[in-house]
Amino acid sequence: MKQQKQVLVLARRDHTEAMRVASGLTIFGHGVRLVFMHRPVEETDENAAQLETLELCDIEPETTVDGQGLPVLSGGELSLALVEADCVLSL
Repeated sequence: MKQQKQVLVLARRDHTEAMRVASGLTIFGHGVRLVFMHRPVEETDENAAQLETLELCDIEPETTVDGQGLPVLSGGELSLALVEADCVLSL
């Protein structure tokens, strides 16, 4: 039996695709953590739908950008998340 991995998804360039990937990884039973980076998430219908999917998958997104209504990670907390992850995907 395959061991469950802890995956960190960094949403750097394409927030929408990062949400899709993060949700999809839960199908395999992996623990997934999603961090939005560099800029706020755009308020589009597509992103709203993806955020609902994240909720269904029990993924609570975080951010490095203040003012989004999401938990904000400091540089140290992001560094710790990178070290603790079995796999890091940057999108």
